[in-house]
Amino acid sequence: MKRVAVITSGGDAPGMNACVRAVVKSCLHHSLECIGVFDGYQGMIEGRYKLMNYFDVDNIIQYGGTILGTARSEEFRTVEGRKKAITVLEKEQIDGLIVIGGDGSFAGAKVLGDEMNIPIIGIPGTIDNDIYGTDHTIGYDTALNTVVDAIDKIRDTASSHHRVFFVEVMGRDAGFIALNAAIASGAESVLIPEEITDIPQLVEAIKSNNKGRRGTIILVAEGDDAGGAMEIMNKVEPFLAGYNLRCTILGHIQRGGSPSAFDRILASRLGNHAVELLLEGKSNVMVGVDGETIVVSSIEECIKKHSSPDLSKLTLLEKLLTNKS
Repeated sequence: MKRVAVITSGGDAPGMNACVRAVVKSCLHHSLECIGVFDGYQGMIEGRYKLMNYFDVDNIIQYGGTILGTARSEEFRTVEGRKKAITVLEKEQIDGLIVIGGDGSFAGAKVLGDEMNIPIIGIPGTIDNDIYGTDHTIGYDTALNTVVDAIDKIRDTASSHHRVFFVEVMGRDAGFIALNAAIASGAESVLIPEEITDIPQLVEAIKSNNKGRRGTIILVAEGDDAGGAMEIMNKVEPFLAGYNLRCTILGHIQRGGSPSAFDRILASRLGNHAVELLLEGKSNVMVGVDGETIVVSSIEECIKKHSSPDLSKLTLLEKLLTNKS
């Protein structure tokens, strides 16, 4: 093991830079050369590489996004596209590859590893926190805090104007952000993909929970079965005459920003351990955490399985927020 390549792929997540930094500095510590691949798998195909040194990653731990860039690559999904990538990897004499991203990025990495027979280590980087094999993904904690901060601000306006706000957050297939942000922000209701949304029941809950309150917050994960926040608001509006309804879609504000201390530490630990796994001869595994303990899972298992939030928190939310008076 002499040359290790690192790539960030899929959606960007706060803490990816901290992870790249850890990978590069750990490689340097072990006298390995670290090659940064720019713009995801598309950059790999097109040969956009750089031999990284200490100063390339110095003072980046506090930045959101990824200095390596990321991009979707339809070409990489084809055999011909991957052959181009393999040709470049062989030309650069890459002995191991570290992929920071989500399950889609890992799926691409596994196919590449099988076709090229190159050691692959995955590091979970996504704000959705839906990767099997780890309690936390890089970027999730920061995104969650960004959402809670935004809801706190929306709550001020909701209370001032006696409004019901439907706030849409990210989470196409998983409700981690919506559910935990609802508890942390004191929201009155939450709608997530893991639960079927009953519109009549939601209407009654709004009427019941709104008694005596100056404002109401309803969090909606973008992947909810009943639609996004705007669609759901339009469905309930005919049954809520006299209520002042508003919709806010937080969008990509959740992806950016300086990573939290938690994400910086998590990214640093996982990046360092990924390099050590390559030196130990490991391949086709993902490094994650179980509590405070670093754990390793099969990439294939992480691709096939899906992590879901603790739905018992819905009961907690109901107990804490339902207005019985």
